[in-house]
Amino acid sequence: MLEQYLPILLFLTIATVMGVALLVAGFALGRGTKDPEKLSPYECGFEAFEDTRMKFDVRYYLVAILFIIFDLEIAFLFPWAVSLDAIGAFGIASMGVFLAILVVGFIYEWKKGALEWD
Repeated sequence: MLEQYLPILLFLTIATVMGVALLVAGFALGRGTKDPEKLSPYECGFEAFEDTRMKFDVRYYLVAILFIIFDLEIAFLFPWAVSLDAIGAFGIASMGVFLAILVVGFIYEWKKGALEWD
């Protein structure tokens, strides 16, 4: 039974040794010079001009959620398209229902004005 866990133990040992060795090499070989330019806060190529803890508009989060939903939709479409021969008409109908629900949600968000940046 213990022989089955030997490859896992060997993998974890090698990963730990390599991780520690790379960290030690970085500290030993790296230049430790810290100038004010390197320590300054960096945001999009320029200095931050407002408080970093400011509140974002809720529309930003709505668009982000919409992106995630449609990104996941595409992730579900690929396996469906690959196995289309095996699942037949039931698979097409179920994917049609899935896409219809997503389209209804998209239209609802569009009508509510969540995609407008005025």
